[in-house]
Amino acid sequence: MILSVFRVAENLIDLLMAGYTVWLVLAWAIVTPLSRFGLPAARQRLRAPTVMVILHVGLVVLVAGIDSAGYDPRASAVAAFAFLLLSFIGLAQVLLFWIALPRVGVRMPRIVVDVVTAIASIIALIAVGKRAGFSVAGLITTSAVLTAVIGFAMQDTLGNLIGGLALQMDSSIRVGDWISLGPNQPAGQVSEIRWRYTAIETRAWETIIVPNSMLMKSQVVVLGRRQGQPEQMRRNVEFHVDFRTPPTEVLEVVRRALAADPVPHMATEPPPHVLFLHVRDSYAVYTVRYWLNDLAIDDPTDSEVRIRIYFALQRAGLTMSIPAQTLFVTADTDERRDRKQREEHERRLAAVGKVDLLEPLSREERSRLADRLQHTPFAAGEAVCREGADDRSLYMLVRGEAAVRIGRGIAAREVARIGPGQFFGEMSLMTGEPRAASVVAVTDLDCYRLDPETFRDLVRARPAITDRIAEILAARREALESVRGQADAARRKRLETAKQDLVGRIRSFFSLPD
Repeated sequence: MILSVFRVAENLIDLLMAGYTVWLVLAWAIVTPLSRFGLPAARQRLRAPTVMVILHVGLVVLVAGIDSAGYDPRASAVAAFAFLLLSFIGLAQVLLFWIALPRVGVRMPRIVVDVVTAIASIIALIAVGKRAGFSVAGLITTSAVLTAVIGFAMQDTLGNLIGGLALQMDSSIRVGDWISLGPNQPAGQVSEIRWRYTAIETRAWETIIVPNSMLMKSQVVVLGRRQGQPEQMRRNVEFHVDFRTPPTEVLEVVRRALAADPVPHMATEPPPHVLFLHVRDSYAVYTVRYWLNDLAIDDPTDSEVRIRIYFALQRAGLTMSIPAQTLFVTADTDERRDRKQREEHERRLAAVGKVDLLEPLSREERSRLADRLQHTPFAAGEAVCREGADDRSLYMLVRGEAAVRIGRGIAAREVARIGPGQFFGEMSLMTGEPRAASVVAVTDLDCYRLDPETFRDLVRARPAITDRIAEILAARREALESVRGQADAARRKRLETAKQDLVGRIRSFFSLPD
């Protein structure tokens, strides 16, 4: 089949030889001005065909001169015929692959162009051999030994050729892609896919030549490519802050700075993430995870992100930390311990003094209560307690802000905000009822927690305080039911009735005598 095609091509070429030089020059005159409308490389690709046209014309003149002198011009004629065919092939390649197809939006891979050109050149070689008096096609087909030797010697070359064709046909790797050959290998941009190799240009202005067969056999990571998404790659910029700084404060400061003025070459979608990774010996580790939309500018963009982080932390009064070891030498005297205990006791006593529910307690009782409080901080977004939960503790808010919400899921709604000096959970503490509402931290919270066992000891020691506590609770319950829409004129009981009801329930919960 292949030999038949070759013979047809040879016969066709013989028939067209009559006015070959004129047609060749005319074709060159047409393709040359058209090259201005093709790809920028079209004019460069036209140089080789132009040289061969000149050589052909020169050989035609030489053949005429030799023939006129009475010598045999057959050798020069064969050479002229060879340059004729190569000139036509070169002009056809430029016209088809570098001018016509790009004009209609089709760009053929370089290796495909080379393969088509090589096949046409082989046909031309057969035609030239026939003109010279020997058959190249017969030589190849009749010599099985030569074919085997050539195939064995060129097995690597053929593997690279087939690998290059496969890469181009399935578009697994394209010119312009950023790829990495492995964890410890440099990454670069594919600049060219040739017969034997693929050229990769790194950011360090180096060109790596990788045989195509190696790309077919090994794992290759194509950077920044995801189906249906723009080309962008995730980057991580790590920074350190003193471990005593609240993480939520650091995250908010950096996130706000990056969102306000995006860094050049940083993608806005997905937005950058600021994450708290872990705590090491003397510092907390954070990272900014962002998406780079220009893969060639990685380190400069990372540097710009670090600059934004540094100044954002400086404006917030926070400083970046470095790995360090510090030895604290403090005289742990009785006086120092007493002073710290007094300071902490005063803070707790101040928190207790702001709870109107505990007004009936004497100063001595408040002091004992303050000593048994538990320090309970919460991060923004955490639920301190949930509606319906069996949590019987009372919380005193010292720093931060919390939201009181009624309902669950999409039906949840905010009904109040709690700030420093306020408290919540008193109904569950006094009666053992499940939580009537959820309380969620809006900002970081600093709270003290009063457990029911501690309060039970105080109430049992002085049962008379239950009347005053019940009065306060009745007022609070009526206010909460009004918010829920459950307290109308027909259903609302008088405050005194509610108070008496609560007194009985409190005494029953704490097992107090009537």
